[in-house]
Amino acid sequence: MNSMLDFTKPEIQATPATDASNEAGNEKLTVSLEKQKREITSTRQVGGQPLTETVASDTTAPGHTEPGHPSQANRIRVPSRDNARLAAVIERVNSDIELFTLWKCANINAVDRLGISDHGRVHVQIVANIGLKILRLLRAAEVKSSIAQHHAGSGMTEQDAEVVVVLGALLHDLGICVHRDEHEHHSLWLAERKLRELLDGIYDIEGRTIIMAETLHTIVAHQRSQRCLTIEAGVVKVADALDMAKGRSRIPFEQGHVNIHSASAAAIESIELSAGETKPVHIQVKMLNSTGIYQIDELLRKKIQGSSIKDYIELVAKIEAETEQKLISGFSF
Repeated sequence: MNSMLDFTKPEIQATPATDASNEAGNEKLTVSLEKQKREITSTRQVGGQPLTETVASDTTAPGHTEPGHPSQANRIRVPSRDNARLAAVIERVNSDIELFTLWKCANINAVDRLGISDHGRVHVQIVANIGLKILRLLRAAEVKSSIAQHHAGSGMTEQDAEVVVVLGALLHDLGICVHRDEHEHHSLWLAERKLRELLDGIYDIEGRTIIMAETLHTIVAHQRSQRCLTIEAGVVKVADALDMAKGRSRIPFEQGHVNIHSASAAAIESIELSAGETKPVHIQVKMLNSTGIYQIDELLRKKIQGSSIKDYIELVAKIEAETEQKLISGFSF
């Protein structure tokens, strides 16, 4: 595709928010992962009343049953709002058979061959939604994205940061179709070609190149030990870590892999994202028992501290079960 798309045409315009109060700071995103169902809901105020909407919902399944073809039932769904370029990119994603097949191949390696939690289409959709929510909370608190700061002369804006975060989330685990080990680096060469296809005609050559470079950085930097150089990379890293609730441990448990990792993951009931009181992003983790502290302290906290957005996050974990309250009632940093 050589011609640029005209973003004034109504057919590629994203649907704008229908209520003036539908701003990032007034919304709460909840990730709830039950044994058989994974769901993301968004709660916002409409006419003074809370309205809860399902952003995405899927049942968990073995990797080989992951759909290799896009359909209306398994479309990637993210709230593009008035971001026409993001809406156009997602439309491209949802017609890309190769991309859906790569997610399936990654999930076969992860689930069927390694016995770990899924890293396919459902996972990346959850990460994309969480990442977009975090980025919008940061923007509501006037934290500027790196692409808008450093590429303003090339016309890059906060909406382009949304494209980077969503694409980084959708493509960050593609390399698992090659191997779980060093998958971040395998993802780079797979994503580079795919980014050219997804962005062609939506951006000019300069814009496409900038988006590609920024997105590839988010992919390689989602590794826990890799330093994040941009706000967007930090967002993707933290969003990836937050897909950790109890449904993520179902497959390792069923295959007999019971250890502190799977047990602590099973203790995470749900995750809620909202505007914080002292910092832009408030993360609340609801735990069923105290083993979940390992998941938070050893895994999530280290990813947050290794990100570029650690100074903008407040994290609170609470235990819901009455029997555990005698041991510990909460955890925060």
